[in-house]
Amino acid sequence: MSPSVRALYLMRHAEVAIDYHRTFGGTIDMDLSPRGVQQATTLADYLRRHPFDSCFTSPMQRVQQTVAPHAAWTGRPPQPLDELREVDFGDWTGLKWEEVQEQRGQSAFDWLHLLESNAIADAEPIEAFRNRSQAALDAILTPENGDRIGVFCHGGVIRMLLALLLDVPVRTMASFEFNYASVTLVHLKGDRPEIQSTNFCPWDHPR
Repeated sequence: MSPSVRALYLMRHAEVAIDYHRTFGGTIDMDLSPRGVQQATTLADYLRRHPFDSCFTSPMQRVQQTVAPHAAWTGRPPQPLDELREVDFGDWTGLKWEEVQEQRGQSAFDWLHLLESNAIADAEPIEAFRNRSQAALDAILTPENGDRIGVFCHGGVIRMLLALLLDVPVRTMASFEFNYASVTLVHLKGDRPEIQSTNFCPWDHPR
């Protein structure tokens, strides 16, 4: 890689406990499932081949459990950033996808569009979510953090970070999937971001 190119690795947390599958978890602090623990271990093994100069995480429990095997191997605790916590889904928090339709008359699959329109009752305002995500990016991408940076966070946060980097509305990220324990790689060439890969799942690609 050219010295002028920085690599930003965005990792979503591993699979959560089964009770929270197909649920708008948001601000709920939940554990990983047994399968999620295995995914986190496989992710850490994959990332040994892609060492970071610095590493940042959401402070939420599911992310901390995901990053733990990686931190154990590197011997360096990552830096938690409160700005990387998952978006607050307000009135939808704790609801299953089907319950959103039944109880709120809204489609769970429209969540990004509704969030961007501030149409989810009591949810985090989109400007607040955007501003804190930008603050996280500003802190992460300072020169002293090096040229290879890892970020462990959430699906909603990854979508917002990419929207900010690409200067597009966050609703456009509805076309992208970010599975549990997936890796998305962005190269930064000066002010120009280039998406190298999205949603790579090491646990689904055995060596």
